[in-house]
Amino acid sequence: MARTYRVGIIGRTGKGDYGHGLDVVWKEFPNVEVAAVADEHEAGRAAAVKRTGARTGYADYRKMLESEKLDIVAVCPRWIDQHHAMLMACAEHGCHVYMEKPFCRTLAEADDVVRAFDMRHLKLAIAHTNRYTPQLAIARELIAAGEIGDLLELRARGKEDRRGGGEDLWVLGTHMLDLMRAVAGDVESCFAVVTAGGKRIGPGDVREGAEGIGPLAGDGVNAAYAFQSGPLGFFASHRNQAGQPSRFGLRVCGSKGLIEFQSGYLRPAYLLKDPSWSPGRSGAKWQTISSNGVDKPETRNEPHGGNAAAVKDLLEAIESDRPTKSNAHDARAATEMIVAVFESHLQGRPVRFPLENRSNPLTRLS
Repeated sequence: MARTYRVGIIGRTGKGDYGHGLDVVWKEFPNVEVAAVADEHEAGRAAAVKRTGARTGYADYRKMLESEKLDIVAVCPRWIDQHHAMLMACAEHGCHVYMEKPFCRTLAEADDVVRAFDMRHLKLAIAHTNRYTPQLAIARELIAAGEIGDLLELRARGKEDRRGGGEDLWVLGTHMLDLMRAVAGDVESCFAVVTAGGKRIGPGDVREGAEGIGPLAGDGVNAAYAFQSGPLGFFASHRNQAGQPSRFGLRVCGSKGLIEFQSGYLRPAYLLKDPSWSPGRSGAKWQTISSNGVDKPETRNEPHGGNAAAVKDLLEAIESDRPTKSNAHDARAATEMIVAVFESHLQGRPVRFPLENRSNPLTRLS
């Protein structure tokens, strides 16, 4: 990569900040120059300029895009209420993007972004960091080789802390839903029930969600997805029901065994070659999957972890004109899996993909 890329960083101090290190990862790459930072918060902007080594700062990201000739923009805020506007502005100025999850508040917003980036042949990568962890590629090889037999089902849970239920589905469940698709492909339909206090949610349960999510409801979510490739996938989250150690992760269950992913980049995955899925009954033991393979010690130590892997992939995707490993279409698909939970609940039946309703279903309850 001979060329140098000019990068702009968008943050919102106090309103999603700079995500999980999306502002500082660029220091890892010698062919990247951080040209500018945009943040409406004066003190936060000054700190970000110093932290990132940016040449200058702007109070308005639109002014930054107009004034700087940028190749890539990091859309860092965790809050998603401005993601659509930020992404559309980046597309209008011909900028590739690395962004924090979740993607957008509605499928209509997601559709806009996908169209805008596709039309201009721009690359977008989203920080679904499980997509970039080397254990995923190894697990796919194990599945393809028949090590766990025929794929039967996928089971994921959220973090299930104080955000459990609808907020957990949006903010953290997006990681697991995207990982499900990375293993099993596209979704055909979804059936789900959302509860509050053990009862199905109704109009009185809808509130404005945290982190710019928009209308939100529910402290309990149970969802089933039918994948086009055959297996069923399940996602559940219930407030304040977190396990210790955490259940936040994904189990891929086959006829001869299972593979278990934890959430996070370079975290160990596990292989169990046991058709009963119960090592206590069969005597089979869990085998650790590192970046080097099954039962091989981990040798990699990457301070910026999944962000560095994602940026490296983005730069290579720009150079070779290929999709990123977690692109705008993938981000929209994960968003559709989230929105389908509430759509199915409202309709009281399974809903087929693509969803006809592209707005937030809870607006029909509020």
